[in-house]
Amino acid sequence: MNGLKTTIYRKTEDLPPLKDANFFHSTRLFKMTRETPRQKPYMVVVTNEQGEVVSHMLGIVRFRTFLFPLLVHCRVLGEGEYYNDDQYPRDQLFGLMLEALTKALSNRTSYLEVSNLSQKMTGYKQLKQQHFFPVHWMSIHNSLHRHAPEERISEKLQKRIDNARQKGVTTNEVQTEEDFKAFSKLLRKHNFWKPKRYIPDDQFFRNIMSEEDGRLFVTKYHQRVIGCSAIVYSEGNAYLWYSAFRRKSYIHVHPDVMTIWDTMQDCYQRGCDHMCFMDVGLPFQKNPFREFILRFGGKEQSTFRWFRFGIRWINRFLTWLYRE
Repeated sequence: MNGLKTTIYRKTEDLPPLKDANFFHSTRLFKMTRETPRQKPYMVVVTNEQGEVVSHMLGIVRFRTFLFPLLVHCRVLGEGEYYNDDQYPRDQLFGLMLEALTKALSNRTSYLEVSNLSQKMTGYKQLKQQHFFPVHWMSIHNSLHRHAPEERISEKLQKRIDNARQKGVTTNEVQTEEDFKAFSKLLRKHNFWKPKRYIPDDQFFRNIMSEEDGRLFVTKYHQRVIGCSAIVYSEGNAYLWYSAFRRKSYIHVHPDVMTIWDTMQDCYQRGCDHMCFMDVGLPFQKNPFREFILRFGGKEQSTFRWFRFGIRWINRFLTWLYRE
């Protein structure tokens, strides 16, 4: 597009003033990532001839050492922010930003991932042009603005919630160092054998605690933490980013149900329009976590996650394997 300039920023002090409505592409998340070990933010900004920002998109590079000596990947959550849809088509701006980020990181990362797009076909052409391949995924969101959460669940689930409440199960926001350590310990233990699930350094979650954009919660039974969750807020919606439960140890009080339910209730009380579950998983016919989340009355939607591997032959093979 004539007259447009694309720039990638890596330092907070160099960033131009940006519209920060979308948390996942905001200056706030950029700063939080900069302060977190083993993460690096890359903010792609498109400006016009007058130097005005017309769109921007945040990619976060993560360094992992679980199964490999060093696995580096970049994740983009959503398609970015746009300032003037009438003058500059979104798909073209998305293509410019994606191309710039791919050129900058394709040789520095093991793979790039673009997920949580607003619509299934968003950026389809541009992602294909940059040699990304799509993997079918599932997303679930609960509407909170039309009906109370109680109106969407079954009597059986409501009885479980009531019984657990009578036995003393409570969920509260993390505010003390003791609760934070318990939150971190449970989250990491729960996800230790899930290599696809990246858990950031504690500094990231401490930053969430200090911001108005998110909350950390712990669910307790007799003063023992049996569940936890991390929520972030963006454009009137709440997003469940991380969660963990001690289901087997405390099956009689349903830690998973109580953690999700109480977190959803808090989002409803705060006036959020929707609660979105960010990682429901692959659309297998039998997906226990998906079936569990749907018990709270949410709606499922088929979507894509897009990947591009740095090693060409691997990317070509996976593109063939996941061909539509």
